[in-house]
Amino acid sequence: MAYAGNDGEYLSGKLLVAMPGMRDPRFAQSVVYLCAHNEDGAMGIVVNRLIDSITFPELLEQLGIVRPASTISDIQVHFGGPVESGRGFVLHSNDFHNDATLQVDRDVSVTATVDILENIALDKGPHNSILALGYAGWRSGQLETEIRANGWLHVDADADLLFGTDCEDKWQRAFAKLGFAPELLSGEAGHA
Repeated sequence: MAYAGNDGEYLSGKLLVAMPGMRDPRFAQSVVYLCAHNEDGAMGIVVNRLIDSITFPELLEQLGIVRPASTISDIQVHFGGPVESGRGFVLHSNDFHNDATLQVDRDVSVTATVDILENIALDKGPHNSILALGYAGWRSGQLETEIRANGWLHVDADADLLFGTDCEDKWQRAFAKLGFAPELLSGEAGHA
């Protein structure tokens, strides 16, 4: 049976917040925006980890994209997750849309085509966006099992947690939205 939030809905459009005891080092202190979650599984983008090995201008150069906008040097490249780490995904505000755009909720979409990068390079892209290489994926029932095993909490997303450039404290701020500090939690799941 698939996990659904307290309101009976799947968790698409929510943030997953790694519990302090997260055993998978790829997700320790991670905040993941869930782009899709249904009976078939889940897909999300890590929003608080940067990749230092490539810059956005270097990525554009590799793709042969002209980059006249001076603002592109400020764009960070994120580690979106361990699946398909060579593939790019842009998590963005809904003021950009093409045929390949998946609208997650009323405020956020994800696009994985080169034309969104071209638009960003020309300063014609969405108002808010993050570029990520790779994604986090869970097969049917896997995320639900990890949540029940005390691996993740979930919280409503907001623009600052998604698109803010200060990745260092996003994990702490996501916990603050829950109303408590991560150091107050045990890494052990409760059993009755």
